[in-house]
Amino acid sequence: MMKLNPKYLAEALGTMLLLTVVIGSGIMAERLADGNVAIALLANTLATVAGLYVLIEVFGPLSGAHFNPAVSAVMAWRGEIPKADLLPYIAAQLFGAMLGAWLAHAMFDMPILQWSAKLRTGQGQWLAELVATAGLLLVIMRAPVGRASAMVAAYIGAAYWFTASTSFANPAAAFGRMFSDSFAGIAPSSAPGFVAAQLAGAALAVVLNRLLTLSPSA
Repeated sequence: MMKLNPKYLAEALGTMLLLTVVIGSGIMAERLADGNVAIALLANTLATVAGLYVLIEVFGPLSGAHFNPAVSAVMAWRGEIPKADLLPYIAAQLFGAMLGAWLAHAMFDMPILQWSAKLRTGQGQWLAELVATAGLLLVIMRAPVGRASAMVAAYIGAAYWFTASTSFANPAAAFGRMFSDSFAGIAPSSAPGFVAAQLAGAALAVVLNRLLTLSPSA
């Protein structure tokens, strides 16, 4: 019997649960907020911050708890994971993200298979995703040892509110949210712009981290 690599399973499960937290809390918040979008976003934010912190702590020792193709790409470029792991990581993350949307729907008695109709587009949204992703990668690369989980969760919580896009900062999240016509969804036609901006943000973070690491000349 072929043995499943625990790293890939951890990335699939972690990403699935992350998307379940994001989408499920969005559904619950929208139902309970009685049309108050600010309250719904606040509830969605708090659930995401708590869930992300726990998931990083649980799965970090197994796979690094990336749950994000942009993070995995940067980690592979830096040599922190084998380059041979990059495509399996991304496949596991995308598959997990889709399953996470379906699981959230099943728990809330919604149609499991659906597409989002929520348009998220425009230069402001794309710039927000570039900023959100660049900031996330900088936090990951520069966090002191043992503090990344709390810092990443706190940053994402803040970025929900200071970015126009509510900080997806994750191509797998954009992919998974396409499958949910809910508060946290994104229309498939809007996803490519988000993903392009996220990858640009990841590249910018690599450059900025390099500049921050260079020793000053004598």
